[in-house]
Amino acid sequence: MFKAIPLFIVLLIAYNLAMLFGDVNASLASEMYSVELASGAIWTFTVSDLYIILGVLILYIEIFKSTGTGVTSVIDHSLSMIVFIIFLIEFLMVPGCGTSTFFILTLMSLLDVIAGFTVSIVAARRDFSIGAE
Repeated sequence: MFKAIPLFIVLLIAYNLAMLFGDVNASLASEMYSVELASGAIWTFTVSDLYIILGVLILYIEIFKSTGTGVTSVIDHSLSMIVFIIFLIEFLMVPGCGTSTFFILTLMSLLDVIAGFTVSIVAARRDFSIGAE
């Protein structure tokens, strides 16, 4: 059951909650920690960086999930499409979602949809070609 739920919905909900409970631009820019590197440069890690890193990890998991075949995979692809549409509508229509971080998450969600359908089509084509030989 949980394999059919797209994980990008978690980031969407987290971002929307952050937007509801305060200034999203200020929270995205807030520093979580900073580290002095061997070069002497100061590397600052922000909340925005955390969202993007979580998006990359979720994208990996979603692409891995898309390699499966079956009813749950089709449901997952359909729900991923809906999540992407919500990302897109919020990016275009909600002022708090008009940030580069949200745009990058929207692109990751689009990539999840495209990769999911592509992997499923390739897997189905492979299954048909094995049966035809």
